[in-house]
Amino acid sequence: MKKINTLIFFLLFAGYSFAQESHVVLISVDGLRPEFYMNPEWGMVNVRQGMKTGAYAEGVRGSFPTVTYPSHTTMVSGVLPAKHGIYYNTPVEPLGITGKWFWYYKDIKVPTLWTAAKDAGLKTAGVSWPVTVCAPIDYNLPEYVILPKDKSEKRDEIKAMYQESNPKALYQEVQDFAVGKFGEFGATLDYYTSDQNKSRMAAYILKRYKPSFMAVHIALTDHFEHEQGRDGDKVRSAVAGADVAIKTIMDAAEVAGISENTTFIITGDHGFVDIHTQFKPNVLLAQLGFYDDKNKENWKAYFQQSGGSAFLHLKNPSDKATLEKINKALAKLPEGYQRMFHVLDKIGVAKAQGDPNAALALAANQGFSFGASATGEMLAPAKGGTHGFLPTDFKEIQTGFVAFGKGIKAGTVLPLMGQEDIAPLIADLLKLNLKSDGVLYPGILQPNKK
Repeated sequence: MKKINTLIFFLLFAGYSFAQESHVVLISVDGLRPEFYMNPEWGMVNVRQGMKTGAYAEGVRGSFPTVTYPSHTTMVSGVLPAKHGIYYNTPVEPLGITGKWFWYYKDIKVPTLWTAAKDAGLKTAGVSWPVTVCAPIDYNLPEYVILPKDKSEKRDEIKAMYQESNPKALYQEVQDFAVGKFGEFGATLDYYTSDQNKSRMAAYILKRYKPSFMAVHIALTDHFEHEQGRDGDKVRSAVAGADVAIKTIMDAAEVAGISENTTFIITGDHGFVDIHTQFKPNVLLAQLGFYDDKNKENWKAYFQQSGGSAFLHLKNPSDKATLEKINKALAKLPEGYQRMFHVLDKIGVAKAQGDPNAALALAANQGFSFGASATGEMLAPAKGGTHGFLPTDFKEIQTGFVAFGKGIKAGTVLPLMGQEDIAPLIADLLKLNLKSDGVLYPGILQPNKK
């Protein structure tokens, strides 16, 4: 009888422990702006409902530059680019732009939520999260693209997913149980069905495997903000579609029976700024004789453009003479040109925690962006919208944050938080050991949450 009672107690305790297991779902809407959930005209019905039961920020200060890959790495590491090492979306390529991005997890220089969860013995999942190829994620469909070998081929994201999914069987599983067969007339990860298919894949993984931490990246809103700027019919449609995608994942937690123990965090990587003119700083370097588009091997200086910012790289980092000439040339530009941007010296770049290898950076003012080309005129027309600006320059570049569910105190509003503050919150909710530079705001947590 005593053994039976012990067994019953053990089973009840095991069930209680399982029921108390925490889950965090981090969803990044590329190009998310605070007004999308604060203003009901934008149609984020489901996110607004979650916001009313949880906490939100009126703005999130991003990483420098405010572009996708550095920002997403900041979210899961709790440190800014100067420390985590993903300085841009793409590597610096003065010898010619190849189309490569920072896809591989090995390029991150610090521990992340992925490693902290693994150390704690927790299951993790990722869907289209940047910089996660070969990451220590249990169920992973990373963002990756196979580049074409010639002009007759197209960029292939589907084959790339097949090659890099973990476990390998997951690629077939999501076709069988979530989105249908990938193909010319089947499921796609591009354009209008992109967010919906990624959310369905995430929903399947959440229902089937119930990971403790899942991170999902959906990007259609960003695509159309680039095309139309901050507003437009396609942008509004994409925002509403992102809201539906989020609800798909929320419903999956309900079906899986884990909704009461799940925290949802909806955030983004950057805001957006309308642009009308592009400045090409590499044209200036060509005029100075420091970069020749027809003889790239002999380059002495090169600007890595990143939308609303551009970072100067010297072939010889100790080449003070070249740097001095470039600074003088920038100062001698016509006054109208100088009003398009401001210059950050190496100390200024370090203060913004940008690329420590850059000799200086240009930060565009509203309406302007930078181009990579070293040929043609120094100015070119531009349209639509972009990002990449210094995150402290203006509010339009701020992204958003909404958290609701287990452990989140209802009614908390933060006027401003940092992108690096997201990881400490997740680490606290999951009881992970992760050192970061972010702040855990106690007002976000329920009073009984220690």
